[in-house]
Amino acid sequence: MKKVEKYGCYLLVLSVCTLFIQWTNKPLEPASEKYPVKIINERNLMEVGSYYYPEQWPESEWERDIKNMSELGFEFTHYGEFAWSTMEPEEGTYQFEWLDKAIALAEKYNLKVILCTPTPTPPAWLSYKHPEILIKNAEGRTIQHGARQQASWNSEVYRQYVEKIVTEMAKRYGNHQNVWGWQIDNEPSHYDSFDYSDNALIAFRQWLKNKYKTIEELNRVWGNAFWSQDYNHFDQILIPNAKELVQQPNPHAILDFKRFTGDAVAEFVVWQQELLKKHISPEQWVTTNLMADHSIVDPLRFKELDFVTYTKYLVYGSDMGYGDQGFRMGGSTALGLANDLFRPITGQTGVMELQPGQVNWGTYNPQTLPGAVRMWIYHVFAGGNKFVCNYRFRQPLSGGEQYHYGIMQTDGVSVSTSGKEYVQVAQEMKKLRKEYNPQADMPVQHAARKTAILYSVDTRWETENQPQSRDWNYFSHIHKYRKILQSYAVPVDVIDETHDFSGYPVLIAPAYQLLDKELIGRWKRYVEQGGHLVLTCRTGQKDRNAHLWNEKFAAPVYELAGVNELFFDVLPAGKYGVISSDKSNYAWHTWADIMTPVDGTDVWAVYSNQFYAGKAAVTHTRIGKGTVTYIGADTEDGKLESDMLRKVYAQAKADIEDLPEGVIMEWQHGFWIGLNYSSEEQTLPIPANARIIIGDRTLQPAGVVVWK
Repeated sequence: MKKVEKYGCYLLVLSVCTLFIQWTNKPLEPASEKYPVKIINERNLMEVGSYYYPEQWPESEWERDIKNMSELGFEFTHYGEFAWSTMEPEEGTYQFEWLDKAIALAEKYNLKVILCTPTPTPPAWLSYKHPEILIKNAEGRTIQHGARQQASWNSEVYRQYVEKIVTEMAKRYGNHQNVWGWQIDNEPSHYDSFDYSDNALIAFRQWLKNKYKTIEELNRVWGNAFWSQDYNHFDQILIPNAKELVQQPNPHAILDFKRFTGDAVAEFVVWQQELLKKHISPEQWVTTNLMADHSIVDPLRFKELDFVTYTKYLVYGSDMGYGDQGFRMGGSTALGLANDLFRPITGQTGVMELQPGQVNWGTYNPQTLPGAVRMWIYHVFAGGNKFVCNYRFRQPLSGGEQYHYGIMQTDGVSVSTSGKEYVQVAQEMKKLRKEYNPQADMPVQHAARKTAILYSVDTRWETENQPQSRDWNYFSHIHKYRKILQSYAVPVDVIDETHDFSGYPVLIAPAYQLLDKELIGRWKRYVEQGGHLVLTCRTGQKDRNAHLWNEKFAAPVYELAGVNELFFDVLPAGKYGVISSDKSNYAWHTWADIMTPVDGTDVWAVYSNQFYAGKAAVTHTRIGKGTVTYIGADTEDGKLESDMLRKVYAQAKADIEDLPEGVIMEWQHGFWIGLNYSSEEQTLPIPANARIIIGDRTLQPAGVVVWK
């Protein structure tokens, strides 16, 4: 799987790191505030493309391949992210003639080009000459040359070479009429490996100096009096590393190191955008592609890009989906949550890399169910993406991805089974474009149930480090709520605190552990003005520095939740608590907030076993024109959460659907799109007067239907 202030004169490593961190600590401004917003052609709805690697194939086959790509219905291709050694085979010797030819062939056959900076794969001559650019892992081993993402974002030396190659590319292709846009790097992440090199250590210390100003303030925020961890100066600080400690590292240091790392990768990408923007046409856009479910990277830190795209693979032995064939389709929220997280960052997004069929790197690598790839592409369309790109056009004959499907089979001329599904969608998209009405508005009933999920990467990082239960997973917790909303056919945005809450009738803040009282005030005003707020377990336990409050446990949420006391419980594997509500019982074991309500609070569910039987598990309060519902338990099957949310939408007077598990109905561009991720035939509740454009109201597994 494809995991996949400009620096001045570079006088001193420390001075350069200082400049870097000063930039890093600047809040990233959205693209719309710095550059004109580039809206990809709305009338094309969603364009379909495929990766191609001319440097990996004989030049005699390029024209045949590009011609085939065009004739199959693809509209763009993607070059260059792994080609640094071909672009610059020796230091300072640039060879772009091969890329000129490849771009010219794409233009000849009416394919636009996404051009990539090759920074995930520095050439061997660079790693050999400057081994100090390489990252180190937690065991202190330098990561050797030979894969991807092995260079440190914090290396001043590496950045010198990056600046040169990116600038050369921008000057050469920045005004090429056939270059549609630019992708920076590829899945910048170190693939969830943290960098413990000296480059990172120097930059981390400077980041801390910029944040805390004095060592006394850092000692206070990190609670360093605990276990005699006080520092006398910043140069004593090391990167927190559990591999080098007898016991757990300081949790506040861990949180700051994750914040620093998230800032570092975002700054590295945004810095490359600045290099490009000096030379490229205003018509060319700039993005990067991220993996939404990888913790080390925070997509919300990339707001300064024109937009942010994502990579998604669904079938590789991790997500078993629904029913006996679910492992061939994956879970229905994988794409849904990614769509909803990336789209609101700057208002548009795309999928830069979507699974092409069978892959080679998973725990298991089964064949995808016939139709599954087509269904995923329509799920991308339903999420409002501007384009979808397939990785890759040709299945490689050598290298680490030999068993990774492409559009073409190993002979280079026969279309693969899943490739045929891409071709089918490319043809069907032409049909939908003829039906497109740009004046179509979201149906009133659908808009009335629009919902925001408030995402907190700080909470994710904090609870990953201190989960309190081996079964706790913040991202899985969010997926659970997204899956419930999917069954209601609710339109969702996953947003951060920079967004206005008022446009959403329902706002869900899952496990929002780190907050401040200003956010509590915003939530209260949202509710007073008629919003319906849903809080879930673990909310409000700590302040922004991950300190417990010097008050009752989780005290800031008491007024909203309608309680005067709260504590939590977790149960070991095989032990279950029981919750009762409206003659139904629900089992839990991962997490439970046990609450004592104040007079006037509605109790929607109570614990019915354990020593706190009778205590509140779910509370509901009215404040002004709106409501607050606190769902204190995290259940495995999500049935409690689903039943409680159903009551919330009733309070909001919003009609919702009741779709079977794995079935999706979404509205986009004036079309309704229905998808079936389940292993059973499903009949969708399509109105009798609807006009079906593609498919049928009865869907087989992996089936698709589109109607107006």
